Amino acid sequence: MPLSGEYEPSPWEPIATQVDQYEATGGVEGGTMQGAPCIILHTRGRRSGRIRKTPLIRVQHGDSYAVVASMGGAPDHPVWYLNLVADRMVSLQDGPDVSDYVARTVSGDEKSTWWERAKQVWPSYDDYQAATEREIPVVVLDPA
Repeated sequence: MPLSGEYEPSPWEPIATQVDQYEATGGVEGGTMQGAPCIILHTRGRRSGRIRKTPLIRVQHGDSYAVVASMGGAPDHPVWYLNLVADRMVSLQDGPDVSDYVARTVSGDEKSTWWERAKQVWPSYDDYQAATEREIPVVVLDPA
C-alpha cells in the first residue's frame, strides 16, 4: 500500500509537471530523464510529514532498486535523501505499478556493485562524484 497522507508537489515546476505526467500515464509520459528511464520515489517529508514525489534514474536488479543521491555533484545531499534517512519506509512507482520498499544506504562492496549498475544506466555518476567532496550515497530499496 503506497504511503498515505497529503501530497505536496515539488516547488520546482518541471519536477511537479513530470510527476503529474508520469502518474497520469503510468510512466508513458514523463518516464525518462534526459533519455534514461526513471521511477517516481515517494518519501515522507521529515519536517512537514507530507508525501513528496521525486523522479529519479531507474536502477533495478531483481526485486530491488537503487537510487543515487547525486544531485548532479552538488555539495549537499538532496532533500529526498534526507527524508528517507528520517523515514526508511518509501513507495516507488515504476510504470503503472506502485509498491512499498524499505530504504537502506549501502557501503563497501555492495555500494560498489550498485554503483556499477547505476553507471550502466547513467554514466555521469562518476563525474558527479568527482565534482563534490561529499560521498554520494547509494540507497537500495528492498520490497517491504
